[in-house]
Amino acid sequence: MSEESSGRRNLRMPNDDEVFAVVTQHNGGNHVTVRCQDGKERMGRIPGRMKYRTWIQEGDVVLVEPWDWQDEKGNIEWRYSEQDAEQLRAEGHID
Repeated sequence: MSEESSGRRNLRMPNDDEVFAVVTQHNGGNHVTVRCQDGKERMGRIPGRMKYRTWIQEGDVVLVEPWDWQDEKGNIEWRYSEQDAEQLRAEGHID
């Protein structure tokens, strides 16, 4: 069965130091508040390479890489489309 006929797409999965998160609040500029899969709320920073190309809104599913030196903050590494987020939910990767 091909990828197209099953409807399943290969999605970017988190590396060892990344976690799934849901954007709960847009704080203006390049900062958002995210609720991570590990149960923590973090301040997410949208890097310059994503800032104008990828619009991040409340409710979006993203990948966050927490900072080594300050665990309550992290960088947004990837944003999933609504279809990709539904697939992740269906496969049990996120709540």
